[in-house]
Amino acid sequence: MNQSFLPTGLSGPDADCRDIQWPLKSLTLAGLHWPCSRPEGKTTPVLMLHGWLDNCLSFYRLAPRLRDTGDLWAIDHAGHGLSGHRPPGHSYLLADYVSDLAELLETHFPEHESVDLVGHSLGGIVALMFAGAFPEKVRRLVMIDSLGPLSKAPEEAVGQLRRGIHKRLTGSGQSAGYASVDEAARLRGRGRNPLSPEVAKVMLSRNLEQGSGGLRWRTDPRLRHPSVMMFTEEQVMAFVESVTARTLLIRAEHGLLANFDRWQDRYNALPDVRSLDIDGGHHCHLDGDISPVASGIRSFLAEA
Repeated sequence: MNQSFLPTGLSGPDADCRDIQWPLKSLTLAGLHWPCSRPEGKTTPVLMLHGWLDNCLSFYRLAPRLRDTGDLWAIDHAGHGLSGHRPPGHSYLLADYVSDLAELLETHFPEHESVDLVGHSLGGIVALMFAGAFPEKVRRLVMIDSLGPLSKAPEEAVGQLRRGIHKRLTGSGQSAGYASVDEAARLRGRGRNPLSPEVAKVMLSRNLEQGSGGLRWRTDPRLRHPSVMMFTEEQVMAFVESVTARTLLIRAEHGLLANFDRWQDRYNALPDVRSLDIDGGHHCHLDGDISPVASGIRSFLAEA
């Protein structure tokens, strides 16, 4: 694991972390490492997986509050943040994110029999799928406003494939340019899952790069393409039922799960699960008062 000091300009306890790179076979993943704050901390590493179009700075406020539980590693998914993009001709299937995680653990964490996974949104989906496919590798599973992939009926598969391939063929337009991170942060604050300008500015600093005409997104534009395939609900339930790790679901009152009618059946199918309901939005671990989320996860991970 190559290490260099984090260049984001964070201050205080949030800055006590290092930038990391993990070479894989087809690309290099990037991320951040917060070392355990006490020598007697537990040895199980905590891997933190962010949501779609975010990056590992999604955990820049939460991770420092969990450092007394052990080493924490926040990962930029492929195509996000400072991680590499998938090669030409490839896309971003959920199974590929799961494969990235499996290769990361196999290659760079071989001394650990199991890990704890904390995932938000897309990261929670990837964490659940990995925990279902490799139950022996996951000790604890935490999902923040996330409980498995969106699903579609079998008869929708043909149309889904057609839309996905059509977008692959037509490609993506040029991304917008911004005069400053502040400008990009103001626009991000008006998105579907809004963030405060202060939080958006920190997180977007890892998603932007200097280009002609100003700052541009360095995230892979293919991330916005429709998937060529999606799971049925029966397939999703197979993953859920295969999870053996003790699980914590953090449900935001104003988050995505609030309007997702299938979450209860999935929740009931998990063998060892509890929920923590939060008065917050989709980014309840990042924006506003994150103390309830931090306290709940810290207690959960610290259990024997």
